[in-house]
Amino acid sequence: MRYNLLGNTGMKVSELCLGTMTFGGSGRFAAIGSLGQESVDGLMKTAIDAGVNFIDTANVYSFGQSEELTGQAIRNLGINRDELVIATKVFRPMAPGPNNQGLSRKHIMQQADASLKRLQTDYIDLYQVHAFDPLTPLEETLDVLNDLVRSGKVRYIGASNLFAWQLMKSLSYSQHNHLAKFVSLQAYYTIASREMERELIPLLNDQQVGLMVWSPLAGGLLSGKYKRGQVPEEGRLAGFDIIQVNKERAFDILDVLHPMAEAKGATVAQLSLAWLLHQRAVTSVIIGANKPAQLTDNLAAVNVKFTPEELQQLDQVSQLTKEYPAWVLENVAADRIS
Repeated sequence: MRYNLLGNTGMKVSELCLGTMTFGGSGRFAAIGSLGQESVDGLMKTAIDAGVNFIDTANVYSFGQSEELTGQAIRNLGINRDELVIATKVFRPMAPGPNNQGLSRKHIMQQADASLKRLQTDYIDLYQVHAFDPLTPLEETLDVLNDLVRSGKVRYIGASNLFAWQLMKSLSYSQHNHLAKFVSLQAYYTIASREMERELIPLLNDQQVGLMVWSPLAGGLLSGKYKRGQVPEEGRLAGFDIIQVNKERAFDILDVLHPMAEAKGATVAQLSLAWLLHQRAVTSVIIGANKPAQLTDNLAAVNVKFTPEELQQLDQVSQLTKEYPAWVLENVAADRIS
């Protein structure tokens, strides 16, 4: 297991992060997983024994159950909480009522305290906004997040699922007002969905913002267990297919991954994860599991190496088509870049 600095900070996080969306099982999250405390304890132990020090959860995962199970697992296993980097999120509805969602000062402060209680800790290492709130002034959100950092309840702040302009606007406001800045972005990125490379990844590299990847297997599509034209009968794709991906394009990539995995004595899932770990912008890849075998398989992705020729082959089959203004700039600025 390797460890990377989280953005422009001095805090190191494992290149694989344990995701906890399968913990609990309330509401729509039951389609993702419904693990109880004993199973959660087992997965946590397996991940930490493998060198994972980074845990990602959210208040909305099973409406608080995921945080509760995570916090109790740390206690049950006797893990030194200070050795872990715990990340959670705020934004989505946690109860009926007009003020029980969003990124207002009221909701954020209320939910930060609730997350601390459920996690059985007195600080959150990385507190992330789960999405952009079009109703709350950006200044209000960033000001209250800064207050949480100054209070000691939160160490760092991060964002998730933002457009590039929203992230840049946030970074600029924080810098000019001497506030805590977003140090990371949690976003969807896979070998079959490389749209982040158009605007977001250049921004992350330029501003030294870390990247945490969610759903790196495209909801299971890149796990290797699905075939072209097949209708999933089980797994995440069967009951919770929220991932928008060009499936035909994904199967073209899988046509390359399957023989490559066989030649390496690895699984397609491991290669899909390893491709992300070979991307310079990626800080940590979030892996979740319902079964110990899934987690063990995913953890082994850190051992996969690609030759330059293999990386070129994967890049060719998965590369994006050029969109304006990229194809113009590539031509007119070629001499400047070289």
